[in-house]
Amino acid sequence: MGPSMLILSLGGIILCYQATQGSSQDLSYVSEIYAQGPQRLSFYNWYGNARLFRFQVPSDTVLLRWTLMATRGKGAGCENVEVTAHFRYGAPPVINPLGYSFAVNTSVPFSYNRTLSFQNALQSNIYLNVTNPTPGDWFIAAHLPKDSEKIEIQGLTKSCTYIFQAELFVLREVDVPILNADIPTQQVLDPTRTSSSFKLYVPEYTQELQLQLLKCTSNVSQSGCPLKVTIGSITQPDASPQQVNCSGSSECGLLLPSPPWEKWLNVMVAMPQGLKANVSFQLLYNISVCKPGVIGSRTILSFLNSLSSNNTLFQDGQPLPSNATVLPIGSSSCLKKYPVIREDLDVVSVRFHIINGPSVPVVAQLPSVVMLSIDSEMDNGGMLVVNLQLNRTGKSSSNVTVVACLSTAAPVLTLNTTEHCTTAFSQGYSYRLNADAYGGTYNIPYPETGRWYLSMQLLCLDNNSACQQQVATVIVSAYLSPCLDDCGQYGECRLLRRNGYLFAACSCKAGWGGWSCTDDRNALSVAQQLTATMLLTLSNLIFIPTIVVAIYHLYFVEAAVYLYTMFFSTFYHACDQPGVTVMCIMDYDTLQFCDFFGSVVAIWVTILCMARLKKPVKYVLFMLGSLVIAMSMQLDRRGIWNMLGPCLFALIILIIAWTWRGVRRRHCYPPSWQRWVFFLLPGVALALTAISVYVFAETNANYYYTHSLWHVMVAASVAFLLPPRERNANTWSWSQMLDCGYKICKEDREELYVVT
Repeated sequence: MGPSMLILSLGGIILCYQATQGSSQDLSYVSEIYAQGPQRLSFYNWYGNARLFRFQVPSDTVLLRWTLMATRGKGAGCENVEVTAHFRYGAPPVINPLGYSFAVNTSVPFSYNRTLSFQNALQSNIYLNVTNPTPGDWFIAAHLPKDSEKIEIQGLTKSCTYIFQAELFVLREVDVPILNADIPTQQVLDPTRTSSSFKLYVPEYTQELQLQLLKCTSNVSQSGCPLKVTIGSITQPDASPQQVNCSGSSECGLLLPSPPWEKWLNVMVAMPQGLKANVSFQLLYNISVCKPGVIGSRTILSFLNSLSSNNTLFQDGQPLPSNATVLPIGSSSCLKKYPVIREDLDVVSVRFHIINGPSVPVVAQLPSVVMLSIDSEMDNGGMLVVNLQLNRTGKSSSNVTVVACLSTAAPVLTLNTTEHCTTAFSQGYSYRLNADAYGGTYNIPYPETGRWYLSMQLLCLDNNSACQQQVATVIVSAYLSPCLDDCGQYGECRLLRRNGYLFAACSCKAGWGGWSCTDDRNALSVAQQLTATMLLTLSNLIFIPTIVVAIYHLYFVEAAVYLYTMFFSTFYHACDQPGVTVMCIMDYDTLQFCDFFGSVVAIWVTILCMARLKKPVKYVLFMLGSLVIAMSMQLDRRGIWNMLGPCLFALIILIIAWTWRGVRRRHCYPPSWQRWVFFLLPGVALALTAISVYVFAETNANYYYTHSLWHVMVAASVAFLLPPRERNANTWSWSQMLDCGYKICKEDREELYVVT
């Protein structure tokens, strides 16, 4: 999309929005555009294949317009695949395109998604509008369909290029009126202005918020008030905030329990489209704020000193002691808040320690609240684990029930009456602990940025007086880690980076899958892993006959190269296994380099040996080629030209040498038809078959078998292709092999005589 078309499009969006909301001189909007560089998409196999985009939405935004653009390259390999884009507010989207199961006790946050289809075109665009979005970080994760798991040779097979880019248009309102608590605000709507926007602030420790629309009158003859009140913003493109329709009454309102603390809330009052009327109303809101029962009149220092000397504040099932440091229950208290120490260990690694130990006393009168601060930019790229255990050592632990709720932005303060783990705008994670289920755990991947609150309360049915006097103790364990259990035995936790944003994901192996590598539907058993390891390692032993043949023909340098290749290929594949059957005798990268280097050098020396060059020329080419191959391996270890280049150059030398001998002898070279039928043709057939298997047949699923077959065929082809020994080397006498004796001394004397 060109700049001029973009400006016209955005101008049309602004005009359309102003037309839908009405126009007035006291309303003004500011438009902003955000874009990030295009990223190349990958077929999906794990979360690292997804491309992540992060946009920060400013406050007072009334409209977002996403522009998603996907392009593909030209060529026969480019197909009409679908590009999937996932949206989420506050943290990266948690996606599951492959349909794997999640780990036990894992709660998956919802992510909205859209699909782009090319339909025989080179570009595909879609647009997504979000009205009244929540300010903060919004994330997009884009990916292609499932990976075919075909092993592609770099530089030989040309893959299609798919590019994805996201742009964000933001329309925000300037100078939004602020509502003051307990003070009504008068406003009039007319056909030129069909809506009014306001915002209000929710302080900390707010129990509930009540918004009322009062004295609504209209100049048209209809019953009731034709207005609709909306409060809050949305965190999903297909969601809607809290709203109430005031038709049929002159007054209406909304009651929001547990509104988000220390946040600004948007309020919009609108009348139906097409209504030609003047409507006046008053807008009023009230909040109920309480005091936390943490510390009484003592100072912070004395409180901490008392905590260090008093290790146990409560005993399960016993009344509250007189020396407890918790604020006594009063009319102005609505919760007991327990201080928490946040310990940052590493990137996306945090532990939360409750002061005075992990045990938290829980009573029926007021909820016990623990705050977990996950407000760093990198905290939402890991796994939040919150575990609760009911202490069963007390006498009354067998007949108590503790309800708990883990929520964002604000705690739930009415657990003992409603038992609902729901705040004003979000659904929390509920726990229920008793004698039958004394523990509970939630694993939350990519938790939303902000403050999380864990509220716990003793549940007493029918206002049981004995239950009201009981005190339960709950052991709280909360931490943030990059991956759950470090992805287990069959996974690797990797730290990823996209446009400066860090997050972690699991890369599974040995057939395991899932977000935390816990899905074993396609997993390899230990017996299968051992079989795969034995195939890949023992298949290299076929080089032993090749080494024997080389030594028999007096090709000692070539035999040493084959021995080097066999050794490092065996131990590289023993170290390269994805499961538990792994053995590494040295660093993995060193083993990989030696394996790749030895394989190419073995091909290089074999073809040069077939050319039957003079020994000085042959050994110079051996050394020069080995040095060049080592350099190319260091530059690009998996490039196809690292193997293809030396092979082609050696084949050119072979063809030139054989052609020169054939022309000089006026006879086909090699001259023996037995050599062609029984050695050269079988060797070439084995080599071509091995190359075909290596290039076209290998996948991640059959790699253990096809690559083992590659080892066998390559080693066997070398044994067939090695030429017979030289005619002047018919014996195994050491004097002839070392070429040592009177001849050397004679040549030295002649050289000395010439010099003197």
